[in-house]
Amino acid sequence: MESRTELLTGRPVEEAGRPRERADAARNRAKVLAAAAELFAARDPRGVTMDDIAKAAGVGRGTLYRRYPDTVSIAQALLDEHERALQERLLRGDPPLGPGAPPGDRLAAFYAAMVELLEEHISLVLGAEQGALRYATGAYGFWRAHVRVLLTEAGIPWPEALADILLAPLSPDVYAEQRRQSLTPEQITAALTRLAHGITDDTA
Repeated sequence: MESRTELLTGRPVEEAGRPRERADAARNRAKVLAAAAELFAARDPRGVTMDDIAKAAGVGRGTLYRRYPDTVSIAQALLDEHERALQERLLRGDPPLGPGAPPGDRLAAFYAAMVELLEEHISLVLGAEQGALRYATGAYGFWRAHVRVLLTEAGIPWPEALADILLAPLSPDVYAEQRRQSLTPEQITAALTRLAHGITDDTA
């Protein structure tokens, strides 16, 4: 049976007694992730290839493919720790981001936190959430479940349909385009705050 962590995040919990990673494998993994992070930050991550990463990391293609099937999985590995930290704050952090605040305030706080994550890690998010793959990630499933719960608490009809609609402004492509148009993170957050309170019938 899946644990609560698995159901919320879409990620399996490590099994007890799992063999420890070999030292050479750990070194290769660290080199791959470091090289990929530099490449993703230096140019459009959607144009980075597995060959680019293998060459930059100084590892063979076989070594790279044994751990990661594609560049998206590498970007997801890099982004994972940042998303896990935000998930923890949503579950057990202080209000309004964590439990204890009205749904509208929590949704607005979630938007603000996501804007921070996008601003700091937009290259990784662009690399990890390419096209329809955005909706298949464990993190997106978590964000959808969180928004759906807030809408249900607020008594909003059709929370299933609205959850994806309310997450659409957080698409990395949308955020990158807004920043290209010189909108600031503060302006984007303010607009999303109005949306959050508007949909939940709260006042901003």
